[in-house]
Amino acid sequence: MNTYSKYAPNVFLAKCNERHHKGEIILVANKYGKENECEVFNLIYSKDDFHYYSIIRADGTNAQTRAVAKAERYKSWSSIAESKSMKYYEASKEGKDFLSLGEPIKVGHHSEKRHRTLIDRNWARMGKSVEMTDKAEAHNAKAEYWESQKDIINLSMPESIEFYEYKLEEAKMKHEGMKAGTIERSHSMSLQYAKKDVNEAEKNLALSVRLWGV
Repeated sequence: MNTYSKYAPNVFLAKCNERHHKGEIILVANKYGKENECEVFNLIYSKDDFHYYSIIRADGTNAQTRAVAKAERYKSWSSIAESKSMKYYEASKEGKDFLSLGEPIKVGHHSEKRHRTLIDRNWARMGKSVEMTDKAEAHNAKAEYWESQKDIINLSMPESIEFYEYKLEEAKMKHEGMKAGTIERSHSMSLQYAKKDVNEAEKNLALSVRLWGV
């Protein structure tokens, strides 16, 4: 059975006990035993009779599609929570005409228990309404976060080669500009940070090419 093996941030390889060739579709099982069809790209390394390949999901699932799905899921949960909040709020108005009169609770009267129960019931409903509103806002915040991730490109995608080529060129131009004085240094460590960005982009590009290059 082929399984997933963590290789780098966001990147999982297929750990296989047999050799495969580029473009081959294989089944890879996650830790729960669910198998996904994956397309083989490059042999990254071999160790202890296992071969580790870069892969992508054959059904097109990637970080971007997962972000979209999560955003939609949280939006749905937010909508459900908002609906529940409104229902609790409307239910909390039970007996509003009577309560709006400001009638005091008549201690010892046969209506005392019913009066107290109505107030307690409405108070509990209002509390649930506020709870559902808070939950809706929390779900909506998460939906907004995942919405912001829908166009992300990372090392798990073949498109990352072009992306990191661009990021490297951008980082180099900034670093060279700071060295030449054509780009202002905002603080004493600006040049060092710019060089760090160049090194990071070079590292990511090299890794991307290894994973997805010809």
